[in-house]
Amino acid sequence: MAARVFASRLSRSFTSSSHLLSRGSKSYLGRIAAYQYSTAAAIEEPIKPAVNVEHTKLFINGQFVDAASGKTFPTLDPRTGEVIAHVAEGDAEDINRAVAAARKAFDDGPWPKMNAYERSKILLRLADLIEKHNDQIATLETWDTGKPYEQAAKIEVPMVVRLLRYYAGWADKIHGMTIPADGPYHVQTLHEPIGVAGQIIPWNFPLLMFSWKIGPALACGNTVVLKTAEQTPLSAFYVAHLLQEAGLPEGVLNIISGFGPTAGAPLCCHMDVDKLAFTGSTDTGKAILSLAAKSNLKPVTLELGGKSPFIVCEDADIDTAVEQAHFALFFNQGQCCCAGSRTYVHEKVYDEFLEKAKARALKRTVGDPFKSGTEQGPQIDSKQFHKIMNYIRSGIDSGATLETGGERLGERGYYIKPTVFSNVKDDMLIAQDEIFGPVQSILKFKDLDDVIRRANNSRYGLAAGVFTQNIDTANTLTRALRVGTVWVNCFDTFDATIPFGGYKMSGHGREKGEYSLKNYLQVKAVVTPLKNPAWL
Repeated sequence: MAARVFASRLSRSFTSSSHLLSRGSKSYLGRIAAYQYSTAAAIEEPIKPAVNVEHTKLFINGQFVDAASGKTFPTLDPRTGEVIAHVAEGDAEDINRAVAAARKAFDDGPWPKMNAYERSKILLRLADLIEKHNDQIATLETWDTGKPYEQAAKIEVPMVVRLLRYYAGWADKIHGMTIPADGPYHVQTLHEPIGVAGQIIPWNFPLLMFSWKIGPALACGNTVVLKTAEQTPLSAFYVAHLLQEAGLPEGVLNIISGFGPTAGAPLCCHMDVDKLAFTGSTDTGKAILSLAAKSNLKPVTLELGGKSPFIVCEDADIDTAVEQAHFALFFNQGQCCCAGSRTYVHEKVYDEFLEKAKARALKRTVGDPFKSGTEQGPQIDSKQFHKIMNYIRSGIDSGATLETGGERLGERGYYIKPTVFSNVKDDMLIAQDEIFGPVQSILKFKDLDDVIRRANNSRYGLAAGVFTQNIDTANTLTRALRVGTVWVNCFDTFDATIPFGGYKMSGHGREKGEYSLKNYLQVKAVVTPLKNPAWL
């Protein structure tokens, strides 16, 4: 039910207010005709967020503290590139302080020894507090990331609340088994918390990924040191100030802001960290695996990049497929690991799909994310903006047809016009690399064997979408595609109960659902001899 509610909310939030845009400039490099775009929303004076930034220090052992070095760094508003606030810049010394607090809380503190039902009640209180502060948290999330406020307030923060309540429900349902053995022995397994978990979250869904990480870890009785993305630390620090009110003991959850080489790397190679979990790029995931192996061989959960195929079969409902393909790619400014960034369309319906996909992109409302009805805000920062623009140039240079977009929108901030390419080939960079931006690549296929082979010919395997009205076709594709999630006649349908993760270079392990609990538990076998047992 929650999954369906999420999907319907997304549909309402991003389709109800879209409208045709006013006249814009000539096409990029003269390859497309003039299209109807409005830059007004992007260049008007930014709306002032109705929240004060009060929490910018590191959160260690239940207290907000300055970085040991005294250093700070700016977090920027993607709408303008201007400074929102200066945040404490954690480094190796701060990681040491946080790990020491987490280790003490695990070895000597009440958290792992606490009755599981009491842990559950604390997580429920935290969820209640986040729900109470929904609007303030959503405002900070939008200000820091550039995502539409309606998305943050109506979808993402409620999902954080739902997920924490879900794992609160698991806290007192974690148990081992009694196992029959050959011979007179009583054999049982214990499921024990793994210890101190180091967690690193990305900038595209900061608080949602925060909840994906801490929910199962805390429910299992672990303690945590979490590093935020340097681009988006504000929402995690806001939630930190709610922890004491929720009743979380000191040292159980510690939050560090800082940069990968100076804070992330020390966390990954720390000898007192028992487990790592990371969401982010595949290249960084490789580096984390290496650091874990070179230190104490700590286990690592990785949720990494993707280049997800979105397959539109010849019998698909084209209008629905167009809307879902648009959402699959452009949601969150295209900054989504499972974005449907390879749109494969059957040759018999390709032309119809392309024209409708182009028309939908032209209707997309781009502008200040605090403005009601905005579907797309700015990209996260200058680095990501220029990376996307370089991929657009690569697509043009490699011979793909730029149907619409391909340009900056406005003079200020990191806005990019929704971009659609046709006549894309599998060997082009825009069809191989994770662009992480509002760039839709539409490819043509002949039959199921053709699309299965091409869809699987990727180093990634995170997700896929399948659009068909034939159950046999759907069954063939869902079993053939080497990905962690297949959405059939839907996309980006998430729920606290549904596991998420990838094949191949999209990562190891699963987030969410019951499966994620395994990431934070050790299994211990206990064997005791039985004397004169009545039964075996």
